[in-house]
Amino acid sequence: MTTTHRPRWERPALAALLLATAVLLLWNLSASGYANSFYSAAAQAGGESWKAFFFGSSDAGNSITVDKPPAALWPMALSVRLFGLGAWQILVPQALMGVATTAVLYASVRRQFGPGAALLSGTVFALTPVAALMFRFNNPDALLTLLLTVSVYCVLRAMEGARTKWLVWAGVTLGFAFLTKTLQAFLVLPPLALLYAVCAPTRLRRRLGQLALAGAAMVVSGGWWVAVVELWPASSRPYIGGSQTNSFLELTFGYNGLGRLNGDEVGSVGGGRGADLGPVLSAEVPYGTAAPTGPGFRGGGGGGWGETGIDRLFSAGIGGQISWLLPAALVLLVAGLVVTWRARRASDSLESMARAAFLAWGGCLLVTCVVFSWMQGIFHEYYTVALAPYVAALVGMGAAVLWEERHGFAAAAALAGVTALTAWWSYVLLSRSPDYLPGLRWAVLAGGLAAAAGLAAAGRVGPKVTPVAAVVALGAALAGPSAYSLTTVDTPHTGSIVTAGPSVAGGFGGGPRMFRAGEGGPQGQGPGGFGGGRGGMRGGVPGGTQGGPGGMPGGAPGGAQVGPDGGQTVPGGSGGATGRPGRATGPETGGGTGGGMGGLLDGARVSEKVKKMLREDSGRYTWAAAAIGAQNAASYQLASERPVMPIGGFNGSDPSPTLAKFQEYVKAGKIHYYVGGGSGMRGGGPGGSGSTAISEWVEAHFKAVEVDGTTLYDLTAPTG
Repeated sequence: MTTTHRPRWERPALAALLLATAVLLLWNLSASGYANSFYSAAAQAGGESWKAFFFGSSDAGNSITVDKPPAALWPMALSVRLFGLGAWQILVPQALMGVATTAVLYASVRRQFGPGAALLSGTVFALTPVAALMFRFNNPDALLTLLLTVSVYCVLRAMEGARTKWLVWAGVTLGFAFLTKTLQAFLVLPPLALLYAVCAPTRLRRRLGQLALAGAAMVVSGGWWVAVVELWPASSRPYIGGSQTNSFLELTFGYNGLGRLNGDEVGSVGGGRGADLGPVLSAEVPYGTAAPTGPGFRGGGGGGWGETGIDRLFSAGIGGQISWLLPAALVLLVAGLVVTWRARRASDSLESMARAAFLAWGGCLLVTCVVFSWMQGIFHEYYTVALAPYVAALVGMGAAVLWEERHGFAAAAALAGVTALTAWWSYVLLSRSPDYLPGLRWAVLAGGLAAAAGLAAAGRVGPKVTPVAAVVALGAALAGPSAYSLTTVDTPHTGSIVTAGPSVAGGFGGGPRMFRAGEGGPQGQGPGGFGGGRGGMRGGVPGGTQGGPGGMPGGAPGGAQVGPDGGQTVPGGSGGATGRPGRATGPETGGGTGGGMGGLLDGARVSEKVKKMLREDSGRYTWAAAAIGAQNAASYQLASERPVMPIGGFNGSDPSPTLAKFQEYVKAGKIHYYVGGGSGMRGGGPGGSGSTAISEWVEAHFKAVEVDGTTLYDLTAPTG
């Protein structure tokens, strides 16, 4: 292990790694359109209004914020402000974050383990399916993963000579990670703080003082925005989305905090712990309507988000996202600690720093895995992208340590065992999609077992056999996740809940989700899939009936996502009933039927005629329209590029605005249209009496007009 020598091939290899990562993440990027329109609409608002930029408002009229802090929105909003509104402007910053994460991971691993281990770690990270998904998508998880990776890097740099500067930078990074996704940022805090307190090469008193400075930096970098929001008069700032009391602190410690752990999330999807989520995930069933229950909706103490337990990350719906090399990472963590354990504790020697690296990356992995495995609140498959850099670092570091010791029996046996274990687990994961590259799982299994046999004999065979076995082992280990990642890149993804790779048998996994974009809408999707066959799912309700040809309007649940040109990207492509991802049929210019409200997790179709109406005389109004639910409102806002008020926030359950406040806005002539009718979110969501009251008041006092399947009420022309 060395950090000083730079072989001639290192820089070209690093450049190739970063270039390949960029190509993977940028390829066909615009196919997903606005991806998650909830965040795209907020980025568009921030690109128009600096006030919306600062608060993270869903609309430029600043009626309500998204249900997260705004840091993840800032890069997208700046891109929109500089280059205009479009899919590339929204998604390129996410892809660049993926490249940056790969570079930081490489730099961190290389310092103690050399360029070979660093290249392996970077490659494993780039080819992790959920990373290929989320760094091409506009949820906050991309920035969060980058910042968490940087924080580990800074702590390890601080360990080299007990450098205060680097530890303070780690605190600053974690503070901004908090401003990205609140308390999830602090999952790495216990292992990193404990590591520095115990192992930093300086006296205990100085260590504690340095940690106090880093903690202060974290509080300042993460708390300045919170202080401004809490001290700002509530009457002149947007409502804090996701809260029930217009408080960011309540949002942080409730809906986005302890509620995620114990499942008691007031105002969340389904209305709290143990709720049946079928109706609210449906694009066809209104809130409050009973729906059949199914597997994954009330299981094992996980409320409505799947069974909890030690095997959650290996389950059908989650395993293919992140777990390809997770067993290998855990084994290599133990092996790396065994090899480096003899190093002196408080030392900055190379061996001691190698052990510190295993403890840092391994501690972050274990703590995050435990929380993800047992949290009972909202949990989606794509959350696991936070694990990707930890797994990748441990694989690269552990493989490097064992490779150096390969002539010993224990190291050779460990290398062989890890290779065989990874090949077997890849075979299991690939078998969950029987029609997906059916020969690959057998090739991976055979190649992995053959490579394991060659590695087990390291030191007792010719010098050319072991390197060949290592190459075959790497190929077998990376073949499955590489295939999943390429499938992910080739498939458009839209809506709020997305997953990587093909459909899988028993695909509920860690919790209910909508159809992956491009999977053929609500038609049958193979064994255990969504929409058809046994245990199928129609419109997000388990146990529902099979959709007819073409599925719902727009060929996708809740209608199609609005495309970056103001038309509609139709995710429901040619997938049909095969269970394989289909291709999106491309943007549609609107003007057809099938409009109206979308579901909770997906947007609505917006025709050219509706878009034109929203734009007409829009300068006279603060909001061109108002609609229940943020995804629904986002579709109209992105299509018209005019502010649209999302009544009730994301879930339609936030008390914003109240009926009295809405009536005040209407009386003052601040809202032109109300978007009503349709299904999905009418009723205001769990506890959403405010949105229900608003809907009933509008229907009683204004005339409905149907425009290409969309129900509009002109709020400037009451019926009397």
